[in-house]
This record gives sequence, structure tokens and C-alpha cells, in this order.
Amino acid sequence: MNIFRLAGDMTHLASILVLLLKIHTIKSCAGISLKTQELYALVFVTRYLDIFTDFISVYNTVMKIIYLGSSFTIVWYIRRHKIVRRSYDKDLDTFRHYFLLLPCLLLAVLIHQKFTFKEVMWTFSLYLEAVAILPQLVLLQRTRNIDNLTGQYVFLLGAYRSLYIFNWVYRYFTEPHYVHWITWIAGLIQTLLYADFFYYYFESWKNNVKLQLPA
Repeated sequence: MNIFRLAGDMTHLASILVLLLKIHTIKSCAGISLKTQELYALVFVTRYLDIFTDFISVYNTVMKIIYLGSSFTIVWYIRRHKIVRRSYDKDLDTFRHYFLLLPCLLLAVLIHQKFTFKEVMWTFSLYLEAVAILPQLVLLQRTRNIDNLTGQYVFLLGAYRSLYIFNWVYRYFTEPHYVHWITWIAGLIQTLLYADFFYYYFESWKNNVKLQLPA
């Protein structure tokens, strides 16, 4: 554990809390992509198959439970909550997210560190997380009403991954033989997908105007 890893985890947790605050308090999921939330739920399920078999630390186990529980809670809210689901932008959230699954799975089968079921699923989760934000970004481009909480949620989600890159750099220079090319490349691709959003987010903040992405 180092300051960058902790900051990344806390930023990720903050993004989840912001989204849950928006959904539970305002009773609205406008501007939130169900497709992205479903992909994240799958990411956490396939990544944390070891939750009941491998104990690392209390912190690690608690964070796994939070990620799993919150992701399925968000999906339930958007799909089933009688008030929240009415605000879901179904006509705009049309990205064919299932097309991302097979390429990520095939890539995990071909490129992995060890050919075991749990290791391939863990690698699959890395590849899928790298592109899971795409439906959300496409939805934000299509909508002309990006509220503050939605913008903050996506910003914090991108910031979490950016902080993890600093964590990897720190560990590379402080830990012997620390090399994880698959994790690094997937994380870098994921961060680059946020670049356009970061630019317009900071522009809106600097100029004190409403956040809008180019169509």
C-alpha cells in the first residue's frame, strides 16, 4: 500500500458514493449508462472470484465487497426501482456493450500471465474495465444535459485510474521485479479514453459554464 494506491481507492469509492447519492437522494439516473454499470458489475464478479478463498487483508476484502455490492445495487436501481428507472435514458443509451465481451474474453484467453480459470477471468476483467466506460462517454456525448453529479462521477472514475498509474510507477521504482505489462497497458488505455472528457471537464470548470461534450 502506498499513498497513490490509497488515493486511487478512495477516489474510486468517492465516485461510487457520488453516483449512489445522485440515484438514491434525487431518485434519478438521468445521464447514467446502464450498459456501463452492467459491464462494471461483470468486471467485479470476474475479478473477485477469490473473495471467499484467498484472504489478503481486511481492507482488501472490504473493498471487494463494496465494489460488488455497490455495482449490483446501482444496476438494480436503474432496472427495477419504480421511480429511478423512469429517468433512464434508454433511447440514448444504445451502445452495443455486449460486442465488447467476446473480444475481451478472447484476448484474455490468448494473453494472460497464467492459464487458469481464475487468472483468465481476472485478465478478462482488466480488459473489460479498460473499455467499460465507452457506453457512458457515448451517452454523455448524446445528451445535452450533463448535471454536476454525473460529471463529478465520471471525473472521479477517471481520476481513480490515473492515480493507479502513479501507483504503478511508484511500485516499479521501489519494488524489485515489479512488472505487470497486462495491467499497465489496460490501465493506460482506460485512462486515455477519459482524455477528451477531462479536457472539457476542466474547460467547463475554468470558465464556470455547464459541462457539454461535442456530439
